[in-house]
Amino acid sequence: MNLEGFPDLPAFPPGEVWLAGAGPGDPRLLTVLALHAVSRADDIVHDALVDSRVLRLARQDAVLLPVGKRGGRPSPKQDEINALLVERARAGRRVLRLKGGDPFVFGRGWDEVTALSEAKLRFRIIPGLTAGLAGTALAGIPATSRDTNHAVVLAAGHRAEGQSTADWEALGRLGQPLILYMPMAQLEEIVAALQRGGLPGDTPAALVQSATTEDERVVESRLDALAEDAERHGIGSPCIAVIGAIATLRRRALASMVGWS
Repeated sequence: MNLEGFPDLPAFPPGEVWLAGAGPGDPRLLTVLALHAVSRADDIVHDALVDSRVLRLARQDAVLLPVGKRGGRPSPKQDEINALLVERARAGRRVLRLKGGDPFVFGRGWDEVTALSEAKLRFRIIPGLTAGLAGTALAGIPATSRDTNHAVVLAAGHRAEGQSTADWEALGRLGQPLILYMPMAQLEEIVAALQRGGLPGDTPAALVQSATTEDERVVESRLDALAEDAERHGIGSPCIAVIGAIATLRRRALASMVGWS
């Protein structure tokens, strides 16, 4: 794709690292600046959730370096990824750190910013569309609506290395819709804790698997049946869970909503 006529696209000098979000999946959801970065990078250090169609937009001579983390499988540690970024940049490469969604929404982007700052390397941050907002919207579920809520909680549903999960009982007491990233491994535990916190079992809920891709699947449910419905429909990661009144709004949108294809 030719971006030569697009105004004010910055140069990508050798020795810099750009941290970019690739969006929830579909390459059409890349920002113009992220697309510019993909087309200019010498090295692309990418997560497992970056769609292969996005990677095909890279230069033919670009080096693709997968560093994706998958639960339960061997994968590079964050310190190793940080060191790789520093090493490639110091070698005079144009380094793109490409993450699914947005680098700063459960993407450990700040860990990498810190490492690059300590190494005194120049970097640029390119936000991306996060799956919890863009992916759910394109499935017909808004993060907020005037009739249902004036707040929404984004939470990581998985356990990061060396960290505990959110206080689900406390979140259940808020009475606000929740959008959970990667909750499948802990879904039963999360559902039970939310109910202990006072969230009613009949609270509407939905699961959006592989948002914005050809593998997307959406299951509508309720809180107390969510884990059972996920198993019955074979829903797995990557997945977003939506819990709260906003999950019911999809039914109103589907009759007239143009499909994402």
